[in-house]
Amino acid sequence: MTTILNRTILDKDESEDMETVISTAVQGLSRTSELERSMIPAWEGPLPSVDVLREIISIVKTVVFPDFLDSLRGCRAMHESRLEVSLDKLMRLLGAQIGYCLMMKDDAGADAGAEARGVRLALRLISRIPEIKRLLYTDVRAIFDNDPAAANYGEVVLGYPVVQAMVNYRVAHELVLLGVPVLPRIITELAHSETGIDINPGARIGEYFAIDHGTGVVIGETCIIGNHVTLYQGVTLGAKNFTLDGDGHPMNVPRHPVIEDGVTIYANSTVLGRVTVGHDSVIGGNVWLTESVPPYSRVFQPRAELGIRTDRPS
Repeated sequence: MTTILNRTILDKDESEDMETVISTAVQGLSRTSELERSMIPAWEGPLPSVDVLREIISIVKTVVFPDFLDSLRGCRAMHESRLEVSLDKLMRLLGAQIGYCLMMKDDAGADAGAEARGVRLALRLISRIPEIKRLLYTDVRAIFDNDPAAANYGEVVLGYPVVQAMVNYRVAHELVLLGVPVLPRIITELAHSETGIDINPGARIGEYFAIDHGTGVVIGETCIIGNHVTLYQGVTLGAKNFTLDGDGHPMNVPRHPVIEDGVTIYANSTVLGRVTVGHDSVIGGNVWLTESVPPYSRVFQPRAELGIRTDRPS
């Protein structure tokens, strides 16, 4: 490539300048700073692959919603055979990815024990997929019931971004419960980048969960969300402040809201800190809430005043 550029674009002096710039950049990039060294994993084996994780989530979505996504829909015998093939592939892909994360965390290098643990944990995740499927269908039902613009369930499954966000979240949360490092956050961040919905995999979310529109929703790690909860776009369930350890680092302690059953939170409202929104409450749009409210509460912004301009043109 350098030779072609020299001959077709650059004169002699420019070519020499180019070689100098590239050589200097190579030397600079080859040096490793102390900050870099503190971040780089100690072992040099494979790291988790974002592309493979996308494939893993795609497999899960297909086996959970086969009647919407599986090319063999309608043929039950062939469908069951296809499920076995898909789950076998899922076990192999996910087992390897979990193994890489375990080795990266433990600096274990090419540890066959970590690979075997990865496969065992993948199998435990697969054993939970029927329950993940049940929860996701309750989410689809809640989304459909809350949106009069939804024509049918297929439109929700195939087109609504919250479904993708919840597939990623529910898989990632199971991995958190299994103690798998790294992967859960990558999986939910994939959905975040695609949908604008940011759900930390550590959050606990009940069944029949709906997000309308979804863009800009943030749900923190220690949130607890009950059943039949609906959020609208721009809602933040975040931390008000952080508890620091002796070295000044934030501690991972409960710091996000508890949202009880049947709560609706409208667009662009922010609920911060370890506060509780009591069941069957409604939080209106653009509310800033930092204290608990009892069940059946109604929290709204003051009503805007309507006035008529006296200096309007005649």
